[in-house]
Amino acid sequence: MSETAVPVISKKSIYPWVIVALLCVVGCLNYLDRMMITTMRGSILEEIPMTDAQFGLLTSLFLWIYGLLSPLAGFLADRYNRSRVIIGSLFVWSVVTWLTAHATTFEELLLTRALMGISEACYIPAALALIVDYHRGNTRSLAVGIHMGGIMIGQSLGFIGGWLAENRTWNFAFIIFGMIGMVYSLVLLFSLRDRKEAPQLVVENSVAVPHIGFKNAIREILGNKTYLLALTFWAMGSIVSWMVVGWLPTYYKEHFNLSQSVAGLYATGYFHTASLVGVLTGGYLADRWSRTYPRARIMVPVIGLILAAPGIFIASSTTILSVAIGCFMVYAFTRTFLDANMMPILCMIISPKYLATGYGFLNLVACIVGGIGLYAGGVLRDAHVDLDVMFRVAAFSLLICAGLLYMVRPKQPAELQEEG
Repeated sequence: MSETAVPVISKKSIYPWVIVALLCVVGCLNYLDRMMITTMRGSILEEIPMTDAQFGLLTSLFLWIYGLLSPLAGFLADRYNRSRVIIGSLFVWSVVTWLTAHATTFEELLLTRALMGISEACYIPAALALIVDYHRGNTRSLAVGIHMGGIMIGQSLGFIGGWLAENRTWNFAFIIFGMIGMVYSLVLLFSLRDRKEAPQLVVENSVAVPHIGFKNAIREILGNKTYLLALTFWAMGSIVSWMVVGWLPTYYKEHFNLSQSVAGLYATGYFHTASLVGVLTGGYLADRWSRTYPRARIMVPVIGLILAAPGIFIASSTTILSVAIGCFMVYAFTRTFLDANMMPILCMIISPKYLATGYGFLNLVACIVGGIGLYAGGVLRDAHVDLDVMFRVAAFSLLICAGLLYMVRPKQPAELQEEG
């Protein structure tokens, strides 16, 4: 990490929460900018004709590039300056967002989506690593959870793109949010700084290491059996998450004979609201419990997954719409306990100098298995396998995921994880 940072902070400083607030806005823009294109499909096709396969490729290419580059992007944040990586990422993807508005052909749109994947890959690993740099006591999980909440708000606001496209043009939304991001990156340039370690803490906790290599980072991270265990349960949880998010609107529509708009409301509005409350609750509970129990950040998501499993199972077995909605909301609420605590769990099992790189690999795996999960759902439907059967299998997978997570054992003393 860079030495150009703010002075060493005191435990009573509000700057760690300023960091979270600043990054919540960036996280919201991160997902809003990437999601808008999916909500304005009709408006784009009116001006840039393309096949459904080509339109799907716009999202797929972004996801592939984003996932593949996440480990390297995380390494850049570990090796150099986290805050500068964040600011650079925001500025570049905002410029790309603005450029998207000026695309006139499918090839130009595809190029902007590729550039979006490259630039956005640098953000989340660096942002979460910077947050846990500042939050080392009993605020760590809540701080991460609040930031994840900002991301969820960005996901939920994706409809703004479609609304602006209908009332103006599809280009307008990209111009507006591209300019907002560029201006906000200038704000961060003067307000966002890496944490500077006290000399004794650098020696004791090995947080600030001047030179690390990418090969060494990969060797240490992937040679860590506990991290590989974490990578496995994260992958399983990601498959379930992508499957539920991708196919839940279809499930509501087909099993309860709902209109597309009503099914979409139940599958997004109710669902994402429960997710937002859940990620904040999961962070808060883990922080409170960690004061007396060192494995709290592991056990809170374990409990969450155990509760989420019957939520999916009951929701996919009932013929009562209100029960299905309620149980899927239970799943959305408790499943996100893991999202709030995943980076804090990494802090317990890998070296602090590789946190962003480690989260980058999690992003890579999530993108790969997420795509597989969505595709597999389509293949199974073509084979006349009902979605309720898939969701029941997903419920069982969550229990396995909880079991794997329970097996995680911290590699560092609790006092070094929580204090810094």
